Amino acid sequence: MDFVKLLADLGFPIASAIVAGYFVLLTLKFILAGVIGGIRNVENIVKRLDGRVVTMISEVQRLDVMISHALGLQPDYDRISRAEQEDQRRD
Repeated sequence: MDFVKLLADLGFPIASAIVAGYFVLLTLKFILAGVIGGIRNVENIVKRLDGRVVTMISEVQRLDVMISHALGLQPDYDRISRAEQEDQRRD
């Protein structure tokens, strides 16, 4: 549809409101596309950090068992088994 025909049929205020609404829609689509990209980036960062935390927890438990063994102490098996159960029930 030609803008001049739209202008003749509807009048200048209505035609300009339609065109302005279209540009607002395009602007919102552009802004939301940038926001969604940023959210996906943050989501990936959080997933990688979560993986690092799981790795660090297992390393701390391993070090705890090694130090307990070196000092002749009994490792806290209840705490170790609780940590293993928490790892298994990830949603």
